[in-house]
Amino acid sequence: MRADLSGQVVFITGAAGGIGRATAHRLAANGASIVVADIDADGAGRVAAELPSALAVSMDVRRAEDAKRAVDATLEKFGRIDVLINNAGVNSMKERVNIDKFSEDEWRRIVGIDLDGLYVVSHAALQPMVAHGHGRIVNIASVIGVAGFRLQSAFSAAKAGMIHLTRSMALELGPKGILVNSLAPGSVLTEGTKQLFYGDDGTFRAQMAGFMSHIPLGRPAHVEEIAEGILFLCAPENSYMTGHLMMVDGGWTAGFMF
Repeated sequence: MRADLSGQVVFITGAAGGIGRATAHRLAANGASIVVADIDADGAGRVAAELPSALAVSMDVRRAEDAKRAVDATLEKFGRIDVLINNAGVNSMKERVNIDKFSEDEWRRIVGIDLDGLYVVSHAALQPMVAHGHGRIVNIASVIGVAGFRLQSAFSAAKAGMIHLTRSMALELGPKGILVNSLAPGSVLTEGTKQLFYGDDGTFRAQMAGFMSHIPLGRPAHVEEIAEGILFLCAPENSYMTGHLMMVDGGWTAGFMF
């Protein structure tokens, strides 16, 4: 789809790769200036260099001082923030165990980035949005925040919290002219999922066929397909949707296939 984002400044966390990078490219192609925010400073710089109008900022979403510094740099360069996309997130790549064996450190790492980070960055970015009386926030959740999934207790809890936080934010920020929605991808073909499922030496390669049997479309999404859904939520024409959870999951959560 096409959307006129000319003059819009979009701040994307976790934008050095995967869904974040694809989203940066998709929104830039529709006229937006992009703030490429990532803990990977070199990766953020490479993505920003690929775009016509962009700023790379290095930040840890868990650190309020990083978020403030990144927002200040954005305002210095562009003068505004119109859209915040809370995309930064992590999951366990190796430690997938029952909650009675799940380590406290891994729990705090995942919840700290996936849920606390959303609060930290939103809190900083909302200051200029509220002052401007207009804005959009898109929170990237997961189907695992909707349907429980074994061996991913921290990720499931964080993404479920994100979905409900989105609704609370929508209630609070709607009167201030700010729309807040979330998007829940299903399985997405990223470097991380290649390591788990889709690569020849993926950790759970043997379970992939069974996993795909739960997805009516029978395949993982490409990152560009997720970016297209994000573009829709950012489009000026999408002016009366807030507090919504958009599923982009190939039908995974539509119901059982048998």
